[in-house]
Amino acid sequence: MRHLFNGRTIALACTLLAASCATTGDKAVRGAAADYDVIIRNGTIYDGGGGTPIHGDVAIRGDKITIVGTLEGAHGKTEVDAQGMAVAPGFINMLSWATDSLIIDGRSLGDIVQGVTLEVFGEGVSYGPVNDALRAQLKVRAGSDVINPTWTTLGGYLEFLEERGVSCNVASFVGATTVRMYTLKYDDRTPNPAELEEMKGLVRQAMEEGAMGVGSSLIYPPAFYAQTPELIELCKVAAEYHGMYISHMRSEGNTFLEALQELITISREAGIDAEVYHLKAAGTANWPKMDEAIAMIEKARAEGLDISANMYTYVAGSTGLDAVLPPWVAEGGRPELEKRLRDPKTRAQIIEEMKTPSDKWENMLQLVGTPENILLVDFDTPKLKPLIGKTLKQVADERGTSPQDTAIDLILEDGTRVSSVYFMMSEDNVVKQLKYPWVSFGSDAGSLAPEGQFLESSTHPRAYGNFARLLGKYVRDEKVMPLEEAVRRLTSLPAGHLKIKDRGRLAEGFFADVVVFDPATIQDHATFEKPHQLSTGMLHVFVNGAQVLKDGEHTGATPGRVVRGPGWKGAR
Repeated sequence: MRHLFNGRTIALACTLLAASCATTGDKAVRGAAADYDVIIRNGTIYDGGGGTPIHGDVAIRGDKITIVGTLEGAHGKTEVDAQGMAVAPGFINMLSWATDSLIIDGRSLGDIVQGVTLEVFGEGVSYGPVNDALRAQLKVRAGSDVINPTWTTLGGYLEFLEERGVSCNVASFVGATTVRMYTLKYDDRTPNPAELEEMKGLVRQAMEEGAMGVGSSLIYPPAFYAQTPELIELCKVAAEYHGMYISHMRSEGNTFLEALQELITISREAGIDAEVYHLKAAGTANWPKMDEAIAMIEKARAEGLDISANMYTYVAGSTGLDAVLPPWVAEGGRPELEKRLRDPKTRAQIIEEMKTPSDKWENMLQLVGTPENILLVDFDTPKLKPLIGKTLKQVADERGTSPQDTAIDLILEDGTRVSSVYFMMSEDNVVKQLKYPWVSFGSDAGSLAPEGQFLESSTHPRAYGNFARLLGKYVRDEKVMPLEEAVRRLTSLPAGHLKIKDRGRLAEGFFADVVVFDPATIQDHATFEKPHQLSTGMLHVFVNGAQVLKDGEHTGATPGRVVRGPGWKGAR
């Protein structure tokens, strides 16, 4: 009998005993055998579910969460004292434009210091599928190097980021704009049956590579040219793979409600969940429409349609200055646009349309009310860079030209869209939207750093402050919602919309995307005048179990991975 009690048997018994003691919840975990790579101790744990937080510990082994509860007698290779701090799942940025910035700087610093561990791309434009015509548009200057895309698919782009090294996880919708440009270029027409089948095939390929669904941005050409039946057909393909439809709707202004109805119709006809990108009512005359828009969404949800929205926490949006032009001007692409702008007769027609209120297109110059509400934030041409930070009105006054002529001249002189900030929303509506349980959050910006080539341009402060602003201004200071609800809407809510089963919660077996922050001090600092300022109050961030932020400082680690949607056909 004594041979049954050798060292190996005793070790096995101890291991089994330790495993039997390991539980989640508020039970203690004892035993030196239960050692971990990371233990976060004594924190106030917001698990992402929206319930009452608990005081306890989180243990990580490898890239997974092993324990959420109370640990006694266990040791971690890395231990974090989170006394008085909030411990939560990593945040999900539902609308990220870090597609380029992560190539330039994989640290994702601006978002990591706010706790964002997953960046979701694809607002109309995605970085795949790519053909020769699209490849030329995707060149990215990373310091002194130019990155020429070698990938041909959306999955290839995401894998490129992972292999290059990024601190955050990445995911993407396939862009309806990209699919249309791949097949129809900049043509303003309906696809013929063969072309539509090609477009559907591109969506199918992207879904099988892990796309989250189909994303659209319908105020911008050539997406503006797509009609509802075309979008329904693309969404039917995504629905086969349990993906979702997410849209910068056809209007956020004069036909805001009609555009929302189109999104609901697409959801119903395609049998697909749908989400509104950056929910807003743009233009003073349209602010009262938000109540009816919310009522429409609530009614659709009551009927069984899964309609949701995301938002950023500011009263200004940002897009190209070319958004003040009628959409027909861009048909055929940039060469045709410039040709029309340079032709005196056509230019006069364009200016007349810019001056005329219209429900046929999103007339941004009319929506902002005055050119004082358009802030110029980026130029490529060195001689124009001194204009960064000025309003369109200031530049028009300096040049002695009308706002319409000035906008056209700047677009031609710079050869770009000319990034701009548009002040056109209501703070009352921002607060109102925050209160609805189906609203998540997206920065609608890159993840930048206040250094290097990022400082050559200005930007919208949402690039540095969207999530910290939610937790500081609206949760702590204005008490619009409790912290546990804010955490839910930053984590498990978007994860559920995306149908990601193993992220967005602090739970055993979930990937270890974990953040530790001080609810009393978390704060955004970026302003429209000085946007390149990092948020503060986030102390520690773990991505897939690796620490990328320690005591508020980036560690340089790049453990980010591709997060794939429910249709992925690869190995799991």
